[in-house]
Amino acid sequence: MKYLTWDEEQEALTYINQAAEIALQATCERAHCGCVIVENDEIIGTGFNSPPGEKENQRRCGNDKNEYNKKVTDKTCCVHAEQRAIMNALIDAPDKIIGSKLYFVRIDKNGKPTHAGKPYCTICSKMALDAGIYEFILRDEKWVCVYDTDEYNTLSFEYKDMI
Repeated sequence: MKYLTWDEEQEALTYINQAAEIALQATCERAHCGCVIVENDEIIGTGFNSPPGEKENQRRCGNDKNEYNKKVTDKTCCVHAEQRAIMNALIDAPDKIIGSKLYFVRIDKNGKPTHAGKPYCTICSKMALDAGIYEFILRDEKWVCVYDTDEYNTLSFEYKDMI
């Protein structure tokens, strides 16, 4: 993981703020997240977290994560913002996704970007690796940080605080 220089951070914040705008569409009851995938200064994929398709009636956001069988690895009812952005890029710009950058953000109840947390989602990290995404870029408590996607995947598998 590395922190960006001032100029790099300003450019990254432009995309993080665009991801925050997309996160306003999220319907998850636990968190509102947004994602943009960028290649050569062009947004090639966008995503927000919500139940798949038109399945709002299958919402399970209120369920306690301990209620699920331990074999259920993703205990949310929502498609993650990263997953949706990757699928969007693979449909709309499949020739541009290899080597791209994924910008991820969580927003607070006022729609402002907030701390994204440590890498923990192996579903998204494996999908990003398989699609050829080069970097994960997100905001931590104070700065914008960049993870090589392979490092992000490794750290996601090492994360132990998730239920």
